[in-house]
Amino acid sequence: MTGAGDAVARLVRDEGTRVLATLVRVTGSVDLAEDAVQDAVVRALETWPRDGVPANPRGWLLVAARHRAVDVLRREAKRLGKEAVAMPAIDPCPDPVSVRDDLLRLVFTCCHPALSLDAQVALALRTLGGLSTAEVARGLLVPEATMAKRLTRAKQKIATARIPYRVPAAEELPARLAGVASTVYLIFNEGYTGRVSLLAEGVRLARLLASLMPDEPTALGLLALVLLQDARRPARFRPDGSPVLLSAQDRSLWDAALVKEGVELVGRGLRRTPSTPNAYVIQAAIAACHDLAPSYEETNWNAVISWYDVLLTVQDTPVVRLNRAAAVAERDGPAEALALVDALPELTEYPWWHASRAELLHRLGSESALGALERAEETGLPAAHVTHLRARIESENPGQSARGFDESG
Repeated sequence: MTGAGDAVARLVRDEGTRVLATLVRVTGSVDLAEDAVQDAVVRALETWPRDGVPANPRGWLLVAARHRAVDVLRREAKRLGKEAVAMPAIDPCPDPVSVRDDLLRLVFTCCHPALSLDAQVALALRTLGGLSTAEVARGLLVPEATMAKRLTRAKQKIATARIPYRVPAAEELPARLAGVASTVYLIFNEGYTGRVSLLAEGVRLARLLASLMPDEPTALGLLALVLLQDARRPARFRPDGSPVLLSAQDRSLWDAALVKEGVELVGRGLRRTPSTPNAYVIQAAIAACHDLAPSYEETNWNAVISWYDVLLTVQDTPVVRLNRAAAVAERDGPAEALALVDALPELTEYPWWHASRAELLHRLGSESALGALERAEETGLPAAHVTHLRARIESENPGQSARGFDESG
């Protein structure tokens, strides 16, 4: 790819969501905004290699997308014999506060209670997270064709019901919180497991949500969770992008300030949920167990498993049970953990289920480990994780692997 092409790719990856969010606010249409931004990207690919990358590429993309949207609206108005709808000009250099507000409006629009929770999260991930339909389908454990239909119906409902593009009033927030929190965490998690450019987006949105609802346990727990995981980022990846197991990470590289902030948020969340556990607060407590341990060997696995048992009382899902099984493997050994993993057949299309089986089978000295890894790759395990785990399986003596799982967030 040319230098200009690389610049476009970085622009789409790092700024595309902001451009889209601003255009949705102006046009009031997710579909129109998506089409206009895509057209602007194509124009950039055609003109930047010839004319050079502009000094303000995001501003260039905003203006180009706006012009495209205006053309579409005028053409449609002419076809219908109506006056063209006026569209306010877009500031090509919006201030950071405006940008953050646009992102927040977009996620709240996608998570309107008129949509089912599954549809809310799917639409927000597709639109705000910039994930493909196939990636969203894998993340939510449904077939791609089903996801495509779900996204189409959600967009149609937003248009038909004229759902407003705005941050809802205070009394409307609780009805949208579940979808917003799920979306933000899945965006962060997608970055944490390989698409690093999404990490900062997830943290920023979690902070915005917590500032909007500072006494809400879900918002506090979500922010604590992403901070405690993001604190490990400096030790999480090698320069080539390959992952470093939690057990092998240099803990001196962890961000102590983020750990401290996250632990304090866990305490606040627990104080606000003395009798009814909150799923995000409990997950953050589990993350805190890891971040506070002086070393992997000194991790309190009894505490980790106990927190998972609490989590299962409010969020009994196959993925939670899979993560609990990883902790059981550290405390009780791979055989007991493999039995727990194999009792989750509903995860057979989930790449981390196959990756966990590959790890456990390798620890047990089974030749089936590589077959499990191949299935993990087929179902979408990030390439860096496939390469890393394959190298371990092929280089280590069977049954003698280092302790620790690849983190799935």
